[in-house]
Amino acid sequence: MPIHNSDTGDADLIKDEAAARSSMPERRTGIHGWLDGVRSTRTGALTLKIVIGVIGAVMVAGGLIMVPFPGPGWLVVFAGLAVLATEFIWAHRLLEFGKRTLHAWTQWYKRQGWTVRIAVLLVTVAAAGAIVYVGLRSVGVDVVELALRFVQPG
Repeated sequence: MPIHNSDTGDADLIKDEAAARSSMPERRTGIHGWLDGVRSTRTGALTLKIVIGVIGAVMVAGGLIMVPFPGPGWLVVFAGLAVLATEFIWAHRLLEFGKRTLHAWTQWYKRQGWTVRIAVLLVTVAAAGAIVYVGLRSVGVDVVELALRFVQPG
């Protein structure tokens, strides 16, 4: 056999031929391939777990803080769980539970008549208004007093 590369001899050709005959799937590319490469060492796997854990925990905590206020609180919580689920099985299970619960709630809500839908809407708006009022009141802003100033003459 002729030598193609003085450093490896025919090893590269033999490995390529063996890989072509192998039933193993090809190495993944893109972000998944990169993550597999990082996970291939103990240090990389631990570092990735810590980084993903911190990022996901910050997202979940931030989302939970935003939940009572108008905005994307639950969306951020679910996004944080999705980030955590890339490394932690418990987060994957919790995310699946949340999806099932949200789907069940949505299906129940769709089956209800207009009276129940309006009642749910009113309760939601009242809860959001109370939360915003208490939040503003805790920083020293009294919305009711401000509104009365605009309504009352003089």
